[in-house]
Amino acid sequence: MPLKQSEAFILRTFPVGEQDKIVIFFTKERGIIKGIAKGARKFGNRFGSTLEPMSYVKIFYYEKERKDLVVVNKCDLLESFFELHKDLKTAFTLSYFSEILEGFFPSRSKEDILFRLLRSLLTAFKQGGNVEILGAYFEAWVIKISGILPSFKSCKKCQKEIDSFGWLSTKKDGIYCNGCALQRKNKVGPEVRIFLKWVQKNPPTVGEKSPLSFEQIVSIRKILQSIIIFHMEKKPKSLNYLNLGKK
Repeated sequence: MPLKQSEAFILRTFPVGEQDKIVIFFTKERGIIKGIAKGARKFGNRFGSTLEPMSYVKIFYYEKERKDLVVVNKCDLLESFFELHKDLKTAFTLSYFSEILEGFFPSRSKEDILFRLLRSLLTAFKQGGNVEILGAYFEAWVIKISGILPSFKSCKKCQKEIDSFGWLSTKKDGIYCNGCALQRKNKVGPEVRIFLKWVQKNPPTVGEKSPLSFEQIVSIRKILQSIIIFHMEKKPKSLNYLNLGKK
């Protein structure tokens, strides 16, 4: 078996057996891969801190035919983001990112834009970027990359352009104007369009310069999250711990 290697982010690990760990990692070339790191739970094991969540590593692994799990041979740490987990809200936000990446995108599917997005966001977090803005930035791009970003410009039924606000459809595939909406649960204001336009033009490193208020960002996140949850067909567990709406 040839030894393969790739740059990757560690999304999460969990124990298996007495000494091993299952590792889910997001590679640059082949998307999300699951593997087993044998002996990773032993004291003084060869992996050290390289398997911490969101560690940026060069990972070496073997792949067997007709096996779902690869065998992780070793990891070289390229950059650590361990300090980000000291802040509870940031830690849960990064866990939320991992859940979405793992649950939203097929395994072993190359997602180069998404890989570069995650690296940029982690750098922005490290530089002290606002958690809510960076969270909304990630959600907006995930929806766009997945091809499920609805149009917020006009009503799905009457096609009338919506200048003020509309109501998100039950299938999360567009909005209805106030006259056509049968269900008025998720109100979509013009700030959603403003933010999505801003996201496409600005890197996450300028997150602090968002043209919108904190309250508007929180409102936008609720809309983006409802779309993600609808298409994932489940609510990410980490969202239960995120205290959105408070500074």
